[in-house]
Amino acid sequence: MRIIFAGGGTGGHLYPGLAIARAIVRENPAVKPFFIGARRGIERDVLPQTEFPFELLDLHPLYRSRIWENWRTLRGAVSAWSRIGTIVRGEAPRCIVATGGYASGLALGYGAANRIPLVLQEQNTFPGITTRFFSRYASQVHLGFPEARTHLKPSARTEIFDSGNPIEPPPADAFAKGPARAKWGFSTSTGKVLLVYGGSQGSKAMNDVVAEWVKRGLPPGLSVIWATGKGNYDEFSRLETETVRIKPYIAPISDAYRAADFALSRAGAMATAELCAWGIPVVVVPLPTAAADHQTANAKALVGAGAAALILQSDLTTDRLQSTVARLLAEPQELESMRAKSLERARPTAAADIAKKILRLIESTPSRG
Repeated sequence: MRIIFAGGGTGGHLYPGLAIARAIVRENPAVKPFFIGARRGIERDVLPQTEFPFELLDLHPLYRSRIWENWRTLRGAVSAWSRIGTIVRGEAPRCIVATGGYASGLALGYGAANRIPLVLQEQNTFPGITTRFFSRYASQVHLGFPEARTHLKPSARTEIFDSGNPIEPPPADAFAKGPARAKWGFSTSTGKVLLVYGGSQGSKAMNDVVAEWVKRGLPPGLSVIWATGKGNYDEFSRLETETVRIKPYIAPISDAYRAADFALSRAGAMATAELCAWGIPVVVVPLPTAAADHQTANAKALVGAGAAALILQSDLTTDRLQSTVARLLAEPQELESMRAKSLERARPTAAADIAKKILRLIESTPSRG
């Protein structure tokens, strides 16, 4: 029993699909997930390391600022449509699960044209163009943020679920800070730990401000875990001290989540979903160039829920960072309130919940092959 997963380009669109696929297989080992992605996306590096079969196609986004390059998009779409047809004819899928990005649009188009049930998983508060368009054809839409619902125009038969974003749920001992702090070389009984995370590639804008802040001297009792991104690490690694641990990339990120009391982070959907699940209050700095400014929308939703504080990148200065961190350290009740609101917002079982609903859908839909 095959289910096709389509999505990628970035980790934020690929990893949710992997989480859902694994949850489905745990529920029903007879299901065979098959991934469709783009040759130029992150999936070319990630999917070969997974347990799932896959095919990478010559898919491209719409080049809005370089419209003359859209010939690549059209050429790739023609060849990809043909290849998707071959894949489907080889073994008819029971449904297509799409997790967004330009790597998912063509598979959804093929599914809609051939009456294959569609399932969408939208990570952000403001849905991407693919989700907005195909929601009218979908059997199910699973939302990472409930606020996304107002931007959709589903059909009368479309089921919409506020499922949360599918992540690897924290383990039972996730909130035991002492052993994790010892692993980083920090005090296990006093002080607070701040995680600085600008995404998998890092953030130069955030790194520059954090560097100046660290040079000034941290507030008493504060330790920092700082992920710079691989491209920025050499520039900032010399600032490491006993209370500032600097890494190009943190894998597994759970090592940092276990130790952290609060975070300074971009407002990507998956990062914020993980922070909420781990009960980590966050000062969000949305990426201003994100498509449709969706990170700002994500950030405002978390602030409105009481789970985060917001600093726009244009307002992020050393003084602003210092005053924000100092205020949170001086008001532990605010940190605790943000932590509680984060956990209220969390959906650590999202992957399993989505998997069960997809299985219910395909069990109620006659097989086409």
